[in-house]
Amino acid sequence: MTSIHETTMSTELDPANPFAAPSGLPYELPDYSVIREEHYEPAIIAGMAAHRAEVEAIATDPEPATVENTLEALERAGQLLGRAATAFYNQLPSDSTPGLEDIQERLAPLFAAHQDAILMDARLHERVKSLADAAAAGALTLEPDTAYLLEKLMTRFKRAGIALPGADQEKLRDLNARITSLQAGFGRKLLAGANEASVLVTDEAELAGLSPDAKAGAKAAAAARGQEGWLLEMQLFTHQNVLASLQDAGLRARVQEASMARGATGGENDTREVLLELARLRAERAQLLGYEHHAAYIAADATAGTTAAVSKMLARLAPAAVANAKREASELAKVSGASSGGEGGPGTVAAADWSYLNEAVRKERFNLDDAALRPYLELERLVHHGVFKAAGLLFGLSFAERTDLQGYHPDVRIFEVFDAPEPGEPNTGLGLFLADWYTRESKRGGAWMDSLVTQNHLLGQKPVVVNNLNIVKPPAGEPTLLVWDEVTTLFHEFGHALHGLLSDVRYPSQSGTSVPRDFVEYPSQVNEMWSWEPEILKSFAVHHVTGEPMPSEWVDTMLASRIWGEGFATTEYLAAALLDQAWHQLAPSEVPASVEDVLPFEAAALAAAGVDFESVPPRYRTTYFNHIFGGGYSAGYYSYIWSEVLDADTVEWYAENGGLTRENGEAFRRKLLARGGSQDPLASFEDLRGRPADIAPLLKRRGLA
Repeated sequence: MTSIHETTMSTELDPANPFAAPSGLPYELPDYSVIREEHYEPAIIAGMAAHRAEVEAIATDPEPATVENTLEALERAGQLLGRAATAFYNQLPSDSTPGLEDIQERLAPLFAAHQDAILMDARLHERVKSLADAAAAGALTLEPDTAYLLEKLMTRFKRAGIALPGADQEKLRDLNARITSLQAGFGRKLLAGANEASVLVTDEAELAGLSPDAKAGAKAAAAARGQEGWLLEMQLFTHQNVLASLQDAGLRARVQEASMARGATGGENDTREVLLELARLRAERAQLLGYEHHAAYIAADATAGTTAAVSKMLARLAPAAVANAKREASELAKVSGASSGGEGGPGTVAAADWSYLNEAVRKERFNLDDAALRPYLELERLVHHGVFKAAGLLFGLSFAERTDLQGYHPDVRIFEVFDAPEPGEPNTGLGLFLADWYTRESKRGGAWMDSLVTQNHLLGQKPVVVNNLNIVKPPAGEPTLLVWDEVTTLFHEFGHALHGLLSDVRYPSQSGTSVPRDFVEYPSQVNEMWSWEPEILKSFAVHHVTGEPMPSEWVDTMLASRIWGEGFATTEYLAAALLDQAWHQLAPSEVPASVEDVLPFEAAALAAAGVDFESVPPRYRTTYFNHIFGGGYSAGYYSYIWSEVLDADTVEWYAENGGLTRENGEAFRRKLLARGGSQDPLASFEDLRGRPADIAPLLKRRGLA
């Protein structure tokens, strides 16, 4: 393969290209009103060349290395590439086109080679090492954030293969290029396969139980694809939300079957060949770098430290979670009219029927169901009187919609975020928040946060962050009504947004969510707590027609019923996390050789981990597990539960200190959110909590104590 040293990339870029200069819009928001598909590739390629030239100047600087001419210079480098690449990789999963996907596939190996060229540059490494050596010897005194920046940069060099002999470095370059290409290919196949798996209903009677607004959304989805009837589009995870409402058992089974078959149906959207090669190449790369397997490579640079620590936690939780799920299944099987269902025999239920029967139990036991709640969970009110209100009460933030600014798709809404003003001073603009709530054919499934501009003092930039959800869009003029899972998801993703918005660091690479993968979910999971806070819940849970608040007894019942269903939720999550570990704790020779072996391997791995409960399949099966084969969570899906230990402990901290107050919010902001990746994140947690994390609050929350 040709290295980036040998390419003839040009630093020249047409001045008319929107990325040629920093955006002149507020907060450097990319100007999507003029950005076109054809602008991305030349800007990114020119950006790589410019970045490489900047790094070359640093590496060959005749002056001795200093913080300013080496560390800070590296942080300043690559701004053209950053502008173009962040805009591109924000649009790609949210509003993809065949053209954008083609660009991604062409760029993937170039990005891998570009990164390798920098982190395998012996001259650059020597300059950085000289600073580390001077600091270790006491000859150089560094500010804490600079010392941490230097420490992490040295780790990156090591993990990139700087110590490998030349032939092994070339092999590593080839592996990195192929891995990034395969990840891009997996995502492309998965999106196409999800659209292909959508279930078309032509007999309206089959939709009995589906709310009018959800039915209207399905009708609109079918029309958008030129089809007659109602289209039930696939969400990324196995268990589709629509199953909770559909009365027709046959249709529920069709939806479940279509969901679980994704990626293993043969044809051009089958993902098995891609994921097998990915698993094998990742294992080869890990061993080349001196790690037992890919999972060990990932854990070593996370707060977990070792796969033994990860496996110990998952193994501790799994038996209690499955036992809890089986108790729930027995309760569901008692519901009048329920079959004794799954192939697990009496006392079990079919996976397709779980949510529907669960709703019946909730209605019977708690007098609640999703259909009754939906009219009280309207998106617009939730955003302003729920998510934004909590951020105001905790952090003093306020939000103003900027209809004069444009996102990458017409559905994107943009809000300017203002910090709490000092007495007598005007509101201070903190950054921008972009909200992209709705599902569409061009958007991948799931929910996520990303950044278009990262906060940092070195370049004087303020944050621009994006939240994506996949809520079914109602017909024009109709309200967007939600199920409770979508409410907590919105709070969760906004927790990531707050991590970006409230960052207060010097260096761009330490901004906001630039923390280890098994820590990044922690602040977002903490933010979910405010969806349950009575003051917030009563503020947003208002009937969208009558204006009446949700009955107080319903609110009390919702709070009391939170632990119900934790067996299902914990088991489906743990099954996916254990499946991720099973694939990534393999040596290259242990990876299955045939696509026909993928699902048998999955079944064996679930059985070995003790989570093979047919009524509760993994949240993501192997063939559509985008987090680990198309995204950045390979061998890291355990991060959610690892982070939830910190989250549950922090919820107790809030309760011990008075709950929803500005004082608590400011402490959480100052000691944790603002610090981003400028220090060891566990030190940030301990600064807040006053001690290391305790797992007991998590066990209590999940019903596993």
